[in-house]
Amino acid sequence: MRSIWKGAISFGLVTIPVKLYSATEQKDVSFHQVHREDGGRIRYKRVCTVDGEEVPYSDIAKGYELASGEMVVLTDEDFEGLPLTTSRRIDVLQFAPAEQIDPIYFAKSYYLEPDAQGAKPYVLLRNALESSGQVAVVKVALRQRESLATLRVRDGVFVLETMLWPDEIRKPDFAFLDEDVEVRPQELKMAESLITTMESDFDASEYHDAYREALQQVIEAKVAGKEVIPPQEEEEARPAVDLMAALRASVEAAKREREAGAPAKAKKAAGKSKDEEKAPAKRKARKSA
Repeated sequence: MRSIWKGAISFGLVTIPVKLYSATEQKDVSFHQVHREDGGRIRYKRVCTVDGEEVPYSDIAKGYELASGEMVVLTDEDFEGLPLTTSRRIDVLQFAPAEQIDPIYFAKSYYLEPDAQGAKPYVLLRNALESSGQVAVVKVALRQRESLATLRVRDGVFVLETMLWPDEIRKPDFAFLDEDVEVRPQELKMAESLITTMESDFDASEYHDAYREALQQVIEAKVAGKEVIPPQEEEEARPAVDLMAALRASVEAAKREREAGAPAKAKKAAGKSKDEEKAPAKRKARKSA
């Protein structure tokens, strides 16, 4: 990984120099826009709508359009006087229980690595934060934008999660919220039963991007000159007419799926335990050698 930012965590009078890395990456299959006839890449030019001339990047400024349609042009000098910190600090503002922060506020995740001279205070704050069971609420400026963020610990490393501001969260203004929708007690009980039947520990490795994998197969088939066979269309799901019957059927299906998956999970767990039994023997063998 390559660091994209250098700064320091400011915790009281303690300063911890750190490097910032993107913690996630998109695995989408990327495409170029091309000419269908010859596969040539499509290029776009920066053209002024007033004089029709192509504009070099050095002559492009930021413009804010007013409701009247008039444009206010801002220069680099206009941005210099704004209260955006340039100290490259991650300022700890407070500590709070993680459950008090709604996940809807989170925008992007980053890893923080300490510089050589910051390892000890980094580990100290990390261990203290872990034992407290809380997260640090911080303020940081990245890419010309000031954000609230949280600091939490994952796999022994600080994760900085930038947050949206409260006025950036939309209110769910939907008509059905004002309607008096009646739910019968037996329907609620059956829905709760379905949830209980489907309950299990979350393991992200059990899921995969089926669409991306299928798309990659289509591309590989094109490269190999094979015939591309389109997938069968699934029948569009429709709202259940009998909600209670649909819930009952869902519970039964979930039970069958869970029972069918139990042997596979048991086999996987048994495989892990065998590997764990073999591991000490291997280490011992190396030592004696």
